[in-house]
Formats: sequence, C-alpha cells, structure tokens
Amino acid sequence: MTLINKKLTRRSFLKVSTLAGGGMMLSFSWLAGCKPTPEQILTMPEEWFEINSYIKIGENGAVTLFNPNPEFGSNVKTSLPMILAEELDVDWKNVFVEQADFYPERFDRQFTGGSQGVRQAWKPLRTAGATARQLLVNAAAQTWNVPAGEITTHAGMVEHTGSGKKAGYGELAFLAGTLEAPDPETVKLKDISDFKIIGNSKKNVDGLKIVTGKPIFTMDHKVEWMKYAAIVHPPAFGMKIKSFDKSSVTSLPGIQDAFEIKLFKDDYERNFFDTTTFPEVIAIVGNSTWEVLQAKRSLQAEWEQAPESQFKMAGWGGNVSDVKVPSGLEDTSSHKEKMDQYLSKPGNVIRKDGDPEGAFKKASRVLERTYSAPFLAHNTMEPMNAFADVKGDKAVIYGPTQAPESIMNALSSSLGLPKENIQINLARMGGGFGRRAYSHHFTEAALISQKIQAPVSMVYSREDDMSAGVYRPAYSATYRAALDENNKLLALHVKAGGIPESPLHANRFPAGAIDNYLAESWQVESNITIGAFRAPRSNFIAGAEQSFLDELAEEMGKDPIEFRLELLKRAETNPVGKDNDYDPKRYAGVLELVRDKSNWNSPKDGIYRGVSAYFCHNSYVAEVIDIKINNNQPVVENVFAAVDCGIVVNPDAAANMGEGAIVDGIGNAFYGEMTFENGAPTKRNFDTYRMIRHSEAPKKIEVHFVDNKEEPTGLGEPLFPPVFAALGNSLYKATGKRLYEQPFQPQILQMENLRM
Repeated sequence: MTLINKKLTRRSFLKVSTLAGGGMMLSFSWLAGCKPTPEQILTMPEEWFEINSYIKIGENGAVTLFNPNPEFGSNVKTSLPMILAEELDVDWKNVFVEQADFYPERFDRQFTGGSQGVRQAWKPLRTAGATARQLLVNAAAQTWNVPAGEITTHAGMVEHTGSGKKAGYGELAFLAGTLEAPDPETVKLKDISDFKIIGNSKKNVDGLKIVTGKPIFTMDHKVEWMKYAAIVHPPAFGMKIKSFDKSSVTSLPGIQDAFEIKLFKDDYERNFFDTTTFPEVIAIVGNSTWEVLQAKRSLQAEWEQAPESQFKMAGWGGNVSDVKVPSGLEDTSSHKEKMDQYLSKPGNVIRKDGDPEGAFKKASRVLERTYSAPFLAHNTMEPMNAFADVKGDKAVIYGPTQAPESIMNALSSSLGLPKENIQINLARMGGGFGRRAYSHHFTEAALISQKIQAPVSMVYSREDDMSAGVYRPAYSATYRAALDENNKLLALHVKAGGIPESPLHANRFPAGAIDNYLAESWQVESNITIGAFRAPRSNFIAGAEQSFLDELAEEMGKDPIEFRLELLKRAETNPVGKDNDYDPKRYAGVLELVRDKSNWNSPKDGIYRGVSAYFCHNSYVAEVIDIKINNNQPVVENVFAAVDCGIVVNPDAAANMGEGAIVDGIGNAFYGEMTFENGAPTKRNFDTYRMIRHSEAPKKIEVHFVDNKEEPTGLGEPLFPPVFAALGNSLYKATGKRLYEQPFQPQILQMENLRM
C-alpha cells in the first residue's frame, strides 16, 4: 500500500488536474468495488478523466461520483451523489458511486452527524456538479467554435441546436479536464423546478452488496500477515490499571503478546470528539479474533481507583477549557439523589422573559411536574472496530467513523507522526447514532499496530461495546405553569439538568410564546463518559416539554394540538424576545399536517392517541402515536409523522430514515436504560439490556413531508425526540396514568388493569 499524495491546496478542489491526476482518487483495492449493476447500461471505461474532486468521467460517458461523507445507514452515499448528478445533468443509470477516503485538501466537512450531511453539502455539491457541467459546455464550445451560451445539456449529452452538433460527456471529458475552472460564484445552478433526480427516489447504491453479503465493513477486510487484537478495559468507571500478568495469556494458543497502551500524551490538547472511556487499556494480540477474545477471560489483572484528573479540551468554538474528571465509583442511586438536590435549588438562568416570579405569586394554581430519563447505550449493530497498518513513519487506518477529521489530531499525537503521513480510509458503518463520532478505537488499533509493526484488526466484544461505552447522559427536568382563575396561562418555568450536562436550549419553543418565561440549567460532574446520542439533549427535553404541554392543555380544558397552535400563533404574530430559534409558522404547519393525516378529530374505537411536536436540527416534526391494549399490554398500532425538512432529496430513503428513528424512539422509551453500581454498568449484553423486537414495531408508520422549496435541513435525528412524549401521552389516554420516568415498561408492568 502507498499513501495518496495529499499536497494540494483547498482552492484546487475545483481546479482540474491533467489526465495523470485522474487516478488520484482511486484509493485502495478493497474499496474499489465499482462493478456495474444490471440496470446500468455502460461498461467500465478504459480511462477516467478527473473533472474535479467529486467527479470523473470515462471515455464512454460513464460517471463516477465520490461521496465525501462517511455512510452509517443515513443513505448519504446515495443522496449526496444525487445532488452532484442533478447539477452535472447526467442520467443516474450511468452513474457509479465510490466512497471517498478522508481527504481534507479535496473535500470539505467529511463528517456524518448532527443531521447536517445534506444541509451542509447542498450548496457545495450543487456548485461542484454545475461547475463540471460548465467545463463540459466550455469544452464543446471550444471544439465546435460556438458560444457557450448557446449550448445545452441533457442526461450526459451536450448539444448546440443551431448547428445540430451533439456529443456525449465522455467525448469531451479529456478536454474539459484541462480547462480552467470557472469561478464557482459565477456558475449558474439549476432552477428547483428543473430537477429531475432530486426529489425522485433512488435505490441505495450499496443495497445489492448489503443483501448479498459483500465485504463492505471493516471486519471483512483481511491482508497478509494481519494480526488480531482485543482490548481489556477497567471493570468500572473511576478505575485504572494497577498491574497485570502478561504470562497469564501469552501461554495460551494463538496469543502473541499483551501490553498496556496509553491513548493520549500528557501534553495533548483534546477536542470534543476525543472523548474516551478509559485513556489507558490493555491490548491482547493473537492469530484470530476468537483466540484474543477468549484470552481476555484469562488475563490476570489488578485495578485501582483512579485519582481525580484534569486535561485541556478545545470546545466547539475553539475555546480551550480545563475538564475535570472526578474520582470515585458512582452508582445510579447516588445519581438520582444528586439530581433531586439540584432540582431543589436555583439553577443557572439561561433565559428570562417578563416577570415570571411575580406571575407565579399571582397564580390561582400552579401545575408542577418532574421528568427523568436514564443513561442510554448506543448499541450499534456493528461493535467498535478498526484496521491499522503502522510501519515506520507511515500509517493507514481503515474503519467506521463519523468524524475522521476529529480523530486525526489524536492519531498524529499518539503515533508521533505528521498528519500527512496518516491515511484514513472510510468504511461503511453498521450504525452510528453519535457513538462513532468518538473514534478512540482508531487510536487503539493504530498504537497496537505500531507496537507490533504489523497490520492488525481490532474489535470490541458486545460486552466491551456496552460496558465501556460513551453514553447518553441521565437527565431530569421540572416544569411549572402558573394559571389564573380563568385558566389563562400566566407563566412557565423550566429547570433542567443532567449528569454531566444540561439538556436545555434557551431559545426554543415554548420560549417566545409566553410573556413570563424562565429557564434554568444545571449539571452534575461525573466520571462516566457521555457523548452525542441521536438528537443530543433534544432526545430528553422534547419528551419532558411535550408531555408537560399535553398535561397543561388538559388542565386548561383545551385540545392538545389546538393549545400548541395557539402558542405558536402568539410566537408568530407577537413574539416575546428576539432570539427565538424556530419559525412558528413552519412549526404550526407540521402540527396541522399531522392533525389532518392522522384524522385526529375522528379517533377509532379502542385506539388511544397522543401527539408531540418538536424543532431540532433545523427541522420541524409532529407525530401522533396510536396504541391499543392487547392482553393487558399496550401495543403501538400506528404512527403518523409530519416533517418539514425543506427539499427532500431522496424521498423513499428519507421515509425509511424517519421510520427507523420512530422505531428506535419507541424502543428506547419503553425499555432503554443503563444503570451503574460502584462505577460498573449493570448491563453488558442484550440478555439484560432490552431492545425493541421486530414484533413490537408499529403495524403502520406514515411519514409525510411538507412540500416546499426551502433548502434541505436535518432528517436523521428530528423524528426521534417527538416519539417519547407522543408515546407517553397515548399511554396516559390508555391507562389513565401519566408517566414521568423513562423507561415506561417497568411502570406499565405494575399496572394491574389497563383500559380495554
């Protein structure tokens, strides 16, 4: 293997190279996989011509589009190339898609997360496609000696109507690749009404490989002389290695070595995504995954409590702060006690409108409710793993990561190698949900390979993955509403926090819709590692907020949808404050759409329904969940979702993603929970960590998209947060009891007679 030459300027991503540069993006053989599918009419060309970083065209008109972002099931490997193909004006059946490796000099923002993939790539990819199209037009104009403005394109063909001349893209690709690229700011993009690919569903470009078991995941990759490795983590948070007996495993069949590795150098300044569970671990190396995983059970090691530690971390805005990791062995009961203490005292005020204190003093009555949710494990289907080959001053890392750029600094520091000598190749991920934004498994594999000077495949067991994870924080929130004698809402107060972060967003609904509003935040320090989990923070606060609004609507004698619409109308016509994050009209639009699609005002007999709506990741979602009672247990029958995420690039894939988020939300709401005793997770595999089962999925899910011309916004996460309250509100209708703690199922099991 050889490293790709990465000495290009950022400006050159739209500057074409000579023909010799066309092969620069071909990467390594295990990623090639570029065989035509039956519906494609072209064979592979004999020669490719690079037009820009994202596009190369063969002499026969075949087009290869590079997907810059890692793929973890959100379908970006199909949707992002669709944007390129649209502006390039090529027939989709002539398109091949390849996964680009991490290459920051040629691609911007190679990150999958935050539901920002399509949103952030929308303008850059449209511009890249349109620029390539303009180069082909310019090549035709030069060849035919006609004005470029008289030339049109269609489905991979260039035509000059006046002279009757036509040419395929393949005939012009060589010349186009030698021309100076136009200024991207001057390139004309298509009118949205002219889209032929965007807005029309396309099959997953990896679909055939997935269903036929082709080697597309890191654990499928094998090279000569490759070794296998497993990691031994401390048994609890707040503990570290004291000593271990290497001979307890090296005498076992197939085991080569065991040694300690340290992920960070003492002077290394971490970034947000350098979060890691244990910075010092034990590696076991051998001849097979089975042998190293078995050896873990035989390793004799001693552990001790870790002292309080501190390190520097660069935050989102680049500001560097000191992060303190407290000592001690924590457990769930102490977590609950600490959260109750913080809820009982003043928090940090993050927003205040009007005079909420005065309004509460004048109130005829006050509605107050507290909501809580536990830590959650990500439980990706594919456990953490990575391939690394570090020899001398060169390193090749191949594996599943959402954030390759964020792990590069740690790799460079830990290996003692310059970044330009490290190549990160991106594998398809078997799920992410935020967990793979933290790629310490890359550093672990790289340090092992460097130590043994051989390629290595490192994999976590399911127990490793679940008990040495990066978790969704535990949260708690108290909502209070002040009402006068006429049931008019006078004020609303929310105080929320978590271990170890707060879920509150200062300027989201219902802020801006209530004259007297107070939001307070708090957080409890912890040594349990937390991180992004599908719709961070929103995944809890949406459930608490929307459950409280539902109960408040009932207290005021109002329909829950109409009550929300009243608040949003106030925020639209006479908003309180100027910093509100949301558009009240679009917010109301999804509530109105889900009301219509679910036939909200005409419920069926025996069906109990709840509603919820939330804004996050720049998108608006409202959901209605229908349940019925079978054998004294709730069964989710139907889910109706209304989504305003702007232009939908790939409708079927978008609906699939929404359905997945809804099923994921239902499972976490009913069952999701990680608890701790003396610092150790109490659940280590799926025999104790309950997940939703196939038979428990809703019988019908309808995802309806608002049809508008707004630029695309987030989609992978926004359908997840509303599920919790929609389900909780429907359970209330079915049981007559409000549920204030997640997960719901343990409380349901204590109910003797549910409504039939």
